[in-house]
Amino acid sequence: MNMALNSPATWRIGETTVTRIEELLGPAFRPQELLATWDPAVLDAHLHWMAPNYYVPETDQFIMSVHSWLIRTPHHTILVDTCCGNAKNRPGSPHFHQLNTPYLDRLRAAGVEPEDIDYVLCTHLHVDHVGWNTRLINGRWVPTFPNAKYVFSRDELNFWNPANNPHLPAEPRDVFTDSVLPVIAAKQEQVVSMTDQLGDNLLIEPAPGHSPGQIVLRLLGGEDEGLFIGDVMHSPIQVYQPHWSSRFCMNPEQAVQSRLRVLGHCAEHNSLVFPAHFGVPHAGRIRSHTGGFSFVPTVPR
Repeated sequence: MNMALNSPATWRIGETTVTRIEELLGPAFRPQELLATWDPAVLDAHLHWMAPNYYVPETDQFIMSVHSWLIRTPHHTILVDTCCGNAKNRPGSPHFHQLNTPYLDRLRAAGVEPEDIDYVLCTHLHVDHVGWNTRLINGRWVPTFPNAKYVFSRDELNFWNPANNPHLPAEPRDVFTDSVLPVIAAKQEQVVSMTDQLGDNLLIEPAPGHSPGQIVLRLLGGEDEGLFIGDVMHSPIQVYQPHWSSRFCMNPEQAVQSRLRVLGHCAEHNSLVFPAHFGVPHAGRIRSHTGGFSFVPTVPR
């Protein structure tokens, strides 16, 4: 995956700006590795727009991005999801193991220092969404954003806490230990229910299935709105095939219901969708048509 320092892309929702902060971007999973139910004939029908920004035919791989969304309202600076992080021991996830990326330099290139962040919102607590919650300083994992409140879903936090779930595999235990517990130890956590509010015009709504307590963030901006959907979808092909869940979805049937609900809402409200892993241009709008939905990529403005 690419680690070059790129200019940040910014969208506008009313008086609020949304800037993508990149950690990784490049070919990753083959379709059958990512999607549990996969029909190559469907990709053939969409190849004219999927390639090259979302799919690489030569290697049969989806383009996958790992990024944060930086939201700047008139009152707050918010970071949605914090990617994988540097120096994290992730032998079970080779793409994310012992990274050394210029993520914080990209944040600064967008005009924001770690100390400027008021809220960090984690849509869920998977390895590639919490890594920059902390960084290694003098051999200790400490919160990267010292003045921020870290917003965690109560259901998500309870499930991934090894004290509550002793049967967790090694990697999620490590993720919780190095990327969540130090935040709690510093008393910087803000635990919310699956439906809550974060400041003016920022609504937290449930989207479980990919993980037990995944949440999405709805940004209201006058006549426009944005929806930060975490891993409700990993690839835009799922807009056309919403019944396809990823192999990482813990409850695929529930993930389908959340996906259909999100797609229907976005089509009805003309929401600008900000997923966690789509390729360039990374965001878009959803249109409804007979029998389903379509995806309209939206460039920064």
